[in-house]
Amino acid sequence: MGGDHGPHVTVPSAVEYALDDPEIDVILVGIPAAIEAELHALNKPLGTRIRMHAASEVVGMDEPPALALRNKKDSSMRVAINLVKSGEAQACISAGNTGALLATSRFVLKTIPGIDRPALAVVLPTITGHTYILDLGANVNCTAEHLLQFGMMGATLVASVENKKSPSIGLLNIGEEDIKGNEVVKQAAELLRESGLNFYGNIEGDDIYKGTTDVVVCDGFVGNVALKTSEGVAQMLATFLRQEFKRNFLTRFAGLVALPVINAFKRRVDHRQYNGASLLGLRGIVIKSHGSADKQAFSAAIKRAAEEVRGGMLRHISEHIAELQHHVKKNKLNSVTAE
Repeated sequence: MGGDHGPHVTVPSAVEYALDDPEIDVILVGIPAAIEAELHALNKPLGTRIRMHAASEVVGMDEPPALALRNKKDSSMRVAINLVKSGEAQACISAGNTGALLATSRFVLKTIPGIDRPALAVVLPTITGHTYILDLGANVNCTAEHLLQFGMMGATLVASVENKKSPSIGLLNIGEEDIKGNEVVKQAAELLRESGLNFYGNIEGDDIYKGTTDVVVCDGFVGNVALKTSEGVAQMLATFLRQEFKRNFLTRFAGLVALPVINAFKRRVDHRQYNGASLLGLRGIVIKSHGSADKQAFSAAIKRAAEEVRGGMLRHISEHIAELQHHVKKNKLNSVTAE
C-alpha cells in the first residue's frame, strides 16, 4: 500500500516477478478492495503462489513513525513485518514511509544478538561494477563499534548475495591517511583492522564510484548526504546533456547519431536496477524500496529480497557476529596477557 503509486505499482510488479520465478510465493498485504482491483486489472492466472493478506490500515508517507507504531497496529506495514516474525514469510518489501518501516521493523523483529543498531545498505554502480554502502540514514550518530558492525554486516551481505569469500571494506573518510577524520572514524579504523575482516583502509568520496572496495562504511548522516548528492549530480548531468543536444539543428543531428550510445549509457546507470535498500541487523529480512519506484524498480527490490533469502544472509550474519565477538575477546585477552 506504500509508495507514491501504491498498489498500482506494487501489485503488478510482485505478481509478474512471482510468475517469472517459480521458487517465489507472494503475499500481498493491504486493503483487500485496492489489491483485488489491481489483480482483476491484470487478468492473469495467479494459481496458489500468489495470495492476499488483509490489513485494515495504511501508514501515510508523511506520518510520524512514533504515531504509526503506536496507533496503527493493523497497518499493512505492521502486518507484513509480523508475517516475517512468525515465519510465514521470509522477507518484507515496502515502498512506504521509511521512518515508520525502520521503527516498526526494529520493534517487531528486534536486532540479531551482537548487533546494536540496524543499518540501511544499498548497492551503487561503479566503474568496475558495483559497491555496497551503509549506513544510508538509519543511524545519524554512530560509535566506532557501530561502524565495525556495519562493516561486518556489509561484508556478510556481499558474501551471501555474490558468493565473495572475503569482500573488501573501506571506511569513508576525508583522506586516506590514518591521522585524518574525527575520533569516531579513527577508532573505527582501528577496530576494523583488528577485526579479521578484509579491511582496505580509509577511502575518500571518489573511491565510491571507482569501485575501490566491495563495501563502503559510514554513519547515516554522511551516507545519506553522499547518496542524495550523487542523485543530484546524476540529474544535473542528464539535464545538461539534453540541453546541449537540443541547442540547434547540428546538435540535434548529433544526438540522433549518438542515440545508441546514449541509450546504452542510460541502461548502465539506470537507478531502477539498483532499487532496494537492505535493513541489515534484524532477525528478519526487510527491504526498503524507493517511494517513487515504478514496476521495474520495485521488481529489483523483490529480487534483492529473494537473493538475501537464498543466500542465507541472516544465518551468515549471526555466525559472523559471533566469530567477530570471539575474535575481539581473544585479542583483548592476548593484550592483557602481554601486559
